[in-house]
Amino acid sequence: MDRRAFLTTMAVTAPLLGVAHAQNPSNATSLSVGKSDKIPAREFFHNPLKEKLARNELTFGMSVRLVRSPEIAQIAHSAGFDAFYVEMQHSAFSIHETSAICQMAQRVGITALVRIPSISAEYVSRMLDAGAMGVIAPEIKTAEEVRQLVSLAKLPPQGERSAPGSLLFELGYRSYPTQEIYEALNNATMVVVMLENKEALDNIEEIASVEGLDMIFVGASDMANSLGVTGQPNHPKLRDAYTKVINTAKKYGKHVGVGGLANHPELMKQYVDMGARYISSGQDLSFLVSEANRRAKKLKEELVK
Repeated sequence: MDRRAFLTTMAVTAPLLGVAHAQNPSNATSLSVGKSDKIPAREFFHNPLKEKLARNELTFGMSVRLVRSPEIAQIAHSAGFDAFYVEMQHSAFSIHETSAICQMAQRVGITALVRIPSISAEYVSRMLDAGAMGVIAPEIKTAEEVRQLVSLAKLPPQGERSAPGSLLFELGYRSYPTQEIYEALNNATMVVVMLENKEALDNIEEIASVEGLDMIFVGASDMANSLGVTGQPNHPKLRDAYTKVINTAKKYGKHVGVGGLANHPELMKQYVDMGARYISSGQDLSFLVSEANRRAKKLKEELVK
């Protein structure tokens, strides 16, 4: 069995072996098979990102678009990120590959979200059942779409997500009363929407007011396209859009994420000062390309005379 196959298998079977992550036991889920031993389900399954945001801490994440093996979860954690999201909207990731990454993330103590291609039970409930701690829905335009997303992501009484069963990976396959399971999963699950167009911006008051929504993630590139200022991250129209979203989100107790501005730290700093609390730093593909170019250039300069 090669390393990738081994880690994939471990991500799935760790709960059966009682394995806990040794490097960071405070965040990693402690696992044991069988009865709950009166340990609350919420102690087994909690969302580090959601907890930090609740304390109004600034958080940092990355996206996964290239690496399909579970090691990427450990890499993101070791690098110091609070979270990452697997890019299913703009990639060919399978549900199985995404699940293995998300389950490994739970073992090492980092929050794994998934940006789904569309709002449907096929993606929302299946990815949550498979180990994601939350979903990100792109191209949102109306509050009704947000309500649909919340309904699919939350178990009763907060939503209508289909019952995932009683023995769950998230809870170490321990047995708990149904009500306690639902409470733990609902408490840990994050519901995030991407605000990327003028229609959504016009509807921000209604969108931000939806109960069960945790974070509004502004996609700078698509928003700039929609506002007619493509490729102009410094344009006042885009700045005004961020200002409107952040101010409205504060009003309704929602968090704001900044995306698409990884190469513009001065702009990210402005929005953080306004109140944004999640920063998307870029994707694994861009990290690899950037470092590969830098390393190749450095070696040629030093060794080729």
